Amino acid sequence: MTNTSQAGDIILIDKPYGWTSFDAVNYLKRRLKIKKAGHAGTLDPLATGLLIVCTGKKTKQIQQLQGMEKEYKAIFLLGAETPSYDLETEATYTAPFEQVQALRESDIQQCIDAHFTGEIMQRPPLYSAIKRQGKRLYELARQGKAEEVELRPTHIHVFEISAWNPPHLYVRIVCSKGTYIRSLAHDLGKALGVGGCLTALRRTRIGSYELTHALSPAQYVKQYKSKHESLS
Repeated sequence: MTNTSQAGDIILIDKPYGWTSFDAVNYLKRRLKIKKAGHAGTLDPLATGLLIVCTGKKTKQIQQLQGMEKEYKAIFLLGAETPSYDLETEATYTAPFEQVQALRESDIQQCIDAHFTGEIMQRPPLYSAIKRQGKRLYELARQGKAEEVELRPTHIHVFEISAWNPPHLYVRIVCSKGTYIRSLAHDLGKALGVGGCLTALRRTRIGSYELTHALSPAQYVKQYKSKHESLS
C-alpha cells in the first residue's frame, strides 16, 4: 500500500447487480492489496448504486457516513407479494390485474402521503441482514425458521411517484438510515389492497455523495492502478 492508501480513502462505488456489499469491498481489498476496508451502508444483492467504501484510517468515518440520509430510485410491482418483499422469492399472492389497473396515480400518491411520509414505524423484512441468535435473518428464513422483527422508527423525507405504468410504480425516495425500501413496497401494496413487492432498486445519493461520481469496482481498480503506476 502507498502512504495515500495507509492514510485512507473514501471510495464511491457503483455496486453491480448480484454482488453483495461485502463482495465489492473484498474485490477492492484483493485487487489493491488493501488491509483495512469497510462499507458505509449495505445494499441488497439485487440492488445497485452508490456504495461508499472506506479504507485505512477513513474507516473511522463509517458510522458518521451511515447516519446520512439516503436517496433511492425504485420500481414497485403492485399486485404481488413475496416472502422476501422482492424478486428473490416466488410470489405467494397475486391480485387480478384489473384491480391493479384500476388504481389511479393520484390515489396511490394520496395513500403514500397519508401513511408513508414523515416519521413512520416499519417492520424490516424477514429476509434481511439483521442478526438473531448469531445468525442473519435471511439465513433463518431460508431454513424455514423465520422470525418476525419488531417495528422500528424511520423517517421518510420524500416519497414521490415518477411514473405509474400498471403494474409497475416508479418512485423516488429520500429517507433516513435503516429504512427498508422493500418494506415500503410491501406495506404500500397492503395499504392499497393489492399487495406489492420491489423489483428494482438503485441508490443515487448518501448525504452529499452522488452516484454520478461513482465507478464500478473494475473501473476504480483500473483508475487506481493507472494513477499510482504513473507516480511510481
